[in-house]
Amino acid sequence: MEQIQDLFKLISVGFALLIPLANPITSMTMLLTLGAGLTKQERAKQVRQATIYVFCIMCVTYFAGHAIMSLFGISVPGLGIAGGLIVGYIGFTMLFPTSTSHEVVKDMPEVSLKANDKRMVPNIAFVPLAMPGTAGPGTIAMIISGSASLHSPGGTEYALWLLYVAPVVLFLIVSGIFWACLNFADKLLKLLGDAGLEALARIMGLLLVCMGVQFVINAVTTLVKGFGGP
Repeated sequence: MEQIQDLFKLISVGFALLIPLANPITSMTMLLTLGAGLTKQERAKQVRQATIYVFCIMCVTYFAGHAIMSLFGISVPGLGIAGGLIVGYIGFTMLFPTSTSHEVVKDMPEVSLKANDKRMVPNIAFVPLAMPGTAGPGTIAMIISGSASLHSPGGTEYALWLLYVAPVVLFLIVSGIFWACLNFADKLLKLLGDAGLEALARIMGLLLVCMGVQFVINAVTTLVKGFGGP
């Protein structure tokens, strides 16, 4: 019974730390703006793919993220800077939209899209919906640091099976919320309309630019503290 309580405790604490960083609302807005030209079927397909990507990214990050980063010599600040640049670029594309292929496809008949113009359908399932929209540098850094602390000599107060089961359950819950938010995007689109969606996209674009800059600032600050340490 005590271990079941520990399981719920780990999931609850992990959820409280992870969901603000994952922020599925960001990916929902990206889906509405960057995937404006997708048909309903294609959007549903990419939402399913993005959900699987989010779950897989989180699992791989928890179980092998530190080893992979060490293998390629990637530091957490380096991950933060790279992720910040990506987030900032995506934010700029939303803040200052240009005529792109998905906008052209939006005005084309659905039959024509399926028959002749599949090459014009944007694939946004992995980038940016899954990464960095939800499983971004902040999420990855938090998962890696959490994994390191739980598996450290001082973090073994929990049963070993909890350290493997609790993260998987947590990632399933977060992925389920991510899927639900993206499937709720159509109702949000009907509520806002085209003008409201454009305004929301620009606001979110500005926020993403700010987030990207903050990721870079945090990473640089960490680097400076590391160089200036004892």
